[in-house]
Amino acid sequence: MPLAKVNIPKVAFMFLTPGSLPFEKLWEKFFEGHEGKYSIYVHASREKPVHISPIFIGRDIRSAKVVWGKISMVDAEKRLLANALQDKDNQQFVLLSDSCIPLHSFDYVYNYLMLTNVSFIDCFEDPGPLGTGRYSTHMMPEVEENSFRKGAQWFSVKRQHALLILADNLYYTKFKLYCKPGMEGRNCYADEHYLPTLFYMIDPAGIANWSVTHVDWSEGKWHPKAYQAKDVTYELLKNITSIDENYHVTSDERKVEQIKACLWNGERRPCYLFARKFYPETLKKLLHLFPIYSEL
Repeated sequence: MPLAKVNIPKVAFMFLTPGSLPFEKLWEKFFEGHEGKYSIYVHASREKPVHISPIFIGRDIRSAKVVWGKISMVDAEKRLLANALQDKDNQQFVLLSDSCIPLHSFDYVYNYLMLTNVSFIDCFEDPGPLGTGRYSTHMMPEVEENSFRKGAQWFSVKRQHALLILADNLYYTKFKLYCKPGMEGRNCYADEHYLPTLFYMIDPAGIANWSVTHVDWSEGKWHPKAYQAKDVTYELLKNITSIDENYHVTSDERKVEQIKACLWNGERRPCYLFARKFYPETLKKLLHLFPIYSEL
């Protein structure tokens, strides 16, 4: 009698990118030897990507144009989830950009995501102009002002939550209609508010309230710090991989800092599995350093 096929749960790595992925060779090194435990999906919004790694060939999904700050960003995320959900073995769904790099070994990332029952969605309350100041009363009664939340776009969600995101039309429609750049004198960006608000309302205990993708906003600009080749050192990567607190600061005059320990199954652990934004020129250094820093 033939043995029944054992279904191994997989992590779906979903890349939201304008075109080609500059770090394919780094990801190839990360995935090496772990076939059957991951799936790859690429949504290229501007131009058809040229793949240099065989594991990325044939992984492009039907894509559409994405405009920064518009609801089309959320639409692209949903398109990636819809494709990834077709594989029943996919149990965790990670959204990554073209400037993202892995911070740890595949085994570490896989166990971190699989062995906990929460989704890693960034979510915090910002009473300032870049937070609740973007709320529109047109979202009433479904979305009340005191439920409006903010967070990073980059998430990792479990299957149950991925299905929920696709199923939601009620809250999505409110954000599509009333969270837009330049609406009512406000700049509301749906990709920063839709998922944090949705999960704060429907399953607040089911999310970790931080993203597993590290971004450095310390420069106080519209876009986060971007790393050039000269910035990439063992020390930089070691520092990022060892961060075990998540940090938010409000955008009002008080600039209230919210610092919370990253608790993984109740135990304090490093917060981040991935990091961005790295320029393509950093690839050579990262390939050299990856075997060292990924085992920290």
